Amino acid sequence: MSTGVLLVDDEPLIRAGLRAIIDSEDDLNVLGEAADGAEVPGLVARLRPDVVLMDVRMPAVDGIRATTHLMSTVDSPPKVIVVTTFENDDYVYDALVAGASGFLLKRARPEEIVAAIRTVVTGESLLFPAAIRRLAAQHAPSGDGLVSVGLTDREREVLRLMAGGLSNVEIAGELYLGIQTVKTHVGNVLAKLGARDRTQAVIRAYDSGFVTPAG
Repeated sequence: MSTGVLLVDDEPLIRAGLRAIIDSEDDLNVLGEAADGAEVPGLVARLRPDVVLMDVRMPAVDGIRATTHLMSTVDSPPKVIVVTTFENDDYVYDALVAGASGFLLKRARPEEIVAAIRTVVTGESLLFPAAIRRLAAQHAPSGDGLVSVGLTDREREVLRLMAGGLSNVEIAGELYLGIQTVKTHVGNVLAKLGARDRTQAVIRAYDSGFVTPAG
């Protein structure tokens, strides 16, 4: 089944380049384009994309506001990947907090763009974990703010490994668990944190002080 993608960027050349890359893949399909975040709600309602590639900086409605609106108004919102020029941009972190599942640099290679889309669709690994960790670490407080959430010891282990960028398969190998058991633990972690996906769980882990810049 093909994965539908919506492109949102105020630069026509960027959209054209992304379209060429995505449409060259048999399992990916560009459903539409927008030049500003203001166009996103209507296009998402009409086209029902699986993934939105969202420029973080746009003239009228930026990627942060557009992502926030999607996450708060759409019952089953698409996955959002913010696209940016600078990976250490606070706008990127704000977009991740708003609900984006990861980000891409505009200079990313075609294979990285394709892999990013497939990664957020499956949801079993974290998109560009090292860069996300650097962004999140800048906002990390001291102390463990997840004490009241009620994670079990095993779930806390799984969350730390998720924050380290490990996939379900890698977590299973690290903890000597079956893959289905890991999926169950990951699901429990997401539910207890009220997180939509792995990225949101990791952001919550850093924001709470559960995970520190040192790990």
